[in-house]
Amino acid sequence: MLLTIALPDNLPLTEADVRLELAIVLYQQYSLRLDRAAQLAVMSVDDFYQLLIDRNIVTPPADIDDEPAELVLASLRTSLQQVKEGKLHPISELWDGIIDSV
Repeated sequence: MLLTIALPDNLPLTEADVRLELAIVLYQQYSLRLDRAAQLAVMSVDDFYQLLIDRNIVTPPADIDDEPAELVLASLRTSLQQVKEGKLHPISELWDGIIDSV
């Protein structure tokens, strides 16, 4: 679905600003999951989640090493979508480029 919104010329917001604010509002209203809100904001899930933390919309985990469940679920959804789209890499390629740089 394509939605076109005409904004006043004197509005001090860019299209990116409007997309971001809309994504945040829809996320807060439980209308969009984290991964979809990040996609609307044209941001990575991690960056969008950090923005939510910075704006005190979500609380960061108490232990810095703990990955919030919402980020884990968003990552799993992204991975499943990549599988559906055929964007798979053989396990034999997992360490390509990493071992060479060590």
